[in-house]
Amino acid sequence: MLRAAIALADEGGLAALSMRRLGRRLGVEAMSLYNHVAGKDELLDEIIEYVLGEMDVPSPGQDWEEAILTRAVSARAVFRRHPWAMGLIETRSQESSPQRLGYYDAVLGSLREAGFDVTTAIRAFATVDSYIFGFILQELSLSFDDAESLDEVGTDLLSQMAEAYPHLAEATTHAMESGYDRGVEFEFGLDLIIDGLKRVRDEQETGPAG
Repeated sequence: MLRAAIALADEGGLAALSMRRLGRRLGVEAMSLYNHVAGKDELLDEIIEYVLGEMDVPSPGQDWEEAILTRAVSARAVFRRHPWAMGLIETRSQESSPQRLGYYDAVLGSLREAGFDVTTAIRAFATVDSYIFGFILQELSLSFDDAESLDEVGTDLLSQMAEAYPHLAEATTHAMESGYDRGVEFEFGLDLIIDGLKRVRDEQETGPAG
């Protein structure tokens, strides 16, 4: 049932998901679904649990830098598969999601094991999550998603705006010639964040330089 509900949302967004449509997808009467969930609210909570369960979380003893990279790449992959899920997660109660609370606890635990104090661990978690969510939102709004569509968009942009916006034209030309790999760009930003967090943690242990 959950897989069918997620498939409906993947195909048409959350607006496409209703108990009636889910029943039709499963070949049953919508009323029979209430033997499994109390209603659509409970179904949405169960969907969140399922989607969050697809994400990698830090393991005890795992290197913290590897843990940040692994969970971030995993989260991006999950939200690319289910672009509607990010907004749904933010609108549902955290208390109703053991997967979400367990995810938070595992990430904070990884940072604490790595030597971050409580305040910095919280800030590090928030910074990385803000980057993940922000990158994905930007990625989903881009007008191209492969080399062919990039060339099409870039050619149109250059023909209309190259003289007025020379630096944008330069960047567009570079992207068209060298390729634009969103995964590479995503990990570039993560590396910058990890380097900054490493510096903060080292300062905690030795005191600020100078």
